[in-house]
Order: sequence, then structure tokens, then C-alpha cells
Amino acid sequence: MPNTDYVNNALMLKEMVRYKKLCLLAKREHSPRPSINDYLGSCFLQIALHLSRKPCFVGYTFREEMMSDAVENCVQYASNFNPLKSKNPFAYFTQIIYYAFLRRIAREKKLLYVKYKATENSGVLDTMMGLVTDPSQGALSVNLYENITHFINEYEVKRAERLGREQKQKRKKLKAVGKKSTLKSNTTRRTLKFLEKA
Repeated sequence: MPNTDYVNNALMLKEMVRYKKLCLLAKREHSPRPSINDYLGSCFLQIALHLSRKPCFVGYTFREEMMSDAVENCVQYASNFNPLKSKNPFAYFTQIIYYAFLRRIAREKKLLYVKYKATENSGVLDTMMGLVTDPSQGALSVNLYENITHFINEYEVKRAERLGREQKQKRKKLKAVGKKSTLKSNTTRRTLKFLEKA
């Protein structure tokens, strides 16, 4: 049975150890970080290519941008790989690529939201709906209008939920800080009372 692995993890680990040594040497000498070699670059590209073919990513029209962001992130964070903690660079870089894909998707959805919202606010869709006289074209326009409206509403709901979660986390942090300061002030008061009695 032929080997179907597109990246040799053992060889990639060996190259990452070599690259990490070069990075540490460059850091000691206060010189710029070394470039990655061609093998590591091709590994990053192969991982990104194969991950972009997964069903959850294959339908996006901006797959090439996703892959270029991912490879850029791999190159950027290659020096952070620690061979003492992990012997699996494939998994490390797959995670970097996966999250780079998610960031690109979020960025593209935000751009699409801005575009759709500007179109909706300008009244172009309403005008387009009023100009359609052919019933067969009208169904397409209605679908387009409904899809855009649905996308805008869904994006705004998700954004509101995210902002709500962030505010809740901030309140928790403020409460924790408040409790610490209250504890400190109570301790200070007790200490002062004790000193006054003594």
C-alpha cells in the first residue's frame, strides 16, 4: 500500500529543529531571524492546500487568499515551534493554518456585510425590485434581496452576541479586580484597627 502522507512529519521535525537552532543563534548574535528553507515552505503550502480542500473550506471563493494568509502565518510563527514540547510540527502548523483560514473567512464576511449594508442603505435593491417587470426575473431579484437581507440580519445578530460575550467578560474582570481591592481595603482597615488597639 503506497504512503499517502503528503508531509513527512519526521523530516519536517528534523528541519524545524535545524531552523530553531539557527533562530537561537541569530538571536544570540542580535542578527535578523533566518529565512525558512524550501522544504519547510513546501510543507506549509501542502498543509494549507490539503486543509483548504476539506468540506468546510472548499466552497469559499477566496481560498487562495486563505492559503496565502496561512502560509504567511506559518512563516511568521515558525520560530515559536518548540521541539522540546512537541514532536509533531505537522499538528502545530495545521492549527496555525486552520485559525488563519477562520480569520480570513471572518474578514471576508465583514467586507461582504459592509458591501451589502451599503447596497441596502443606498436603496439600489428597492429600486431594482421596482424595475423588474418580467415575473421570471422578479423571482431571482426577490431571492437576491432575501439572501442579502438574511445575511445582514444574521451577521448583525452574531456581532451583537459576540459583543455581549466580550462585555460580560469585561464585567467579570472588573468584579474580580473590585473584589481584590475590597479585600485589600478590608485587610488594611483591620490592620489599622489592630495597630490602633495595640
